[in-house]
Amino acid sequence: MHIVIMGCGRVGSALAQTLEQQGHTVAVVDQDPTAFRRLGSGFGGRRVTGVGFDQDTLREAGIEEAGAFAAVSSGDNSNIIAARVAREMFGIENVAARIYDPRRAEVYQRLGIPTVATVRWTADQMLRRLLPAGAEPLWRDPTGGVQLAEVHASTAWVGQRISRLQDETGVRVAFVTRLGEAILPSSQTVLQEGDLVHVMMRTDDVDKVEAAFAKGPDEEGGH
Repeated sequence: MHIVIMGCGRVGSALAQTLEQQGHTVAVVDQDPTAFRRLGSGFGGRRVTGVGFDQDTLREAGIEEAGAFAAVSSGDNSNIIAARVAREMFGIENVAARIYDPRRAEVYQRLGIPTVATVRWTADQMLRRLLPAGAEPLWRDPTGGVQLAEVHASTAWVGQRISRLQDETGVRVAFVTRLGEAILPSSQTVLQEGDLVHVMMRTDDVDKVEAAFAKGPDEEGGH
């Protein structure tokens, strides 16, 4: 796939390098030509100097052949304008914009532009490490009925299989972060100390699930 990235800061350059390593073709747009130094000499994609929401600049970057567009400059307004141009003028379906202001991010999300709210995401991640109890939503479906959340599991669950955790709490374990690495567990995977458990559950069941995770497995032996 060809992917156009607006913004060659730390996020944009890292994204460009990762996508190229995965076999995609990449074009990076930035107003400051010196920003392209972050890409390194090994980067084989296009470097386009210009404003990322200018249609001619986007055409030079290959937007008409692109399958995706990422707006990750330092300006919220520029990012959302560029994302809308990519979506509405060039018909790019896979579009994402980085937004610093979380209140704006919610508005743009409702307009159909997927956003990554940098400040809120970072704050949430810090809170999860400082205050690990409770469930922190990472994703909700559009109706709000189902969510992906990281739920703090009591140490009483250590040594228990994922299948038992699912049976007794009613969740589906999506993935587990272990020693900084995300793993997709099987029903036979055994929980270890320090595991961060990410589950899919009904939003109405959050309190019940939190209580079950905090309590530990049933003494009768579960399923």
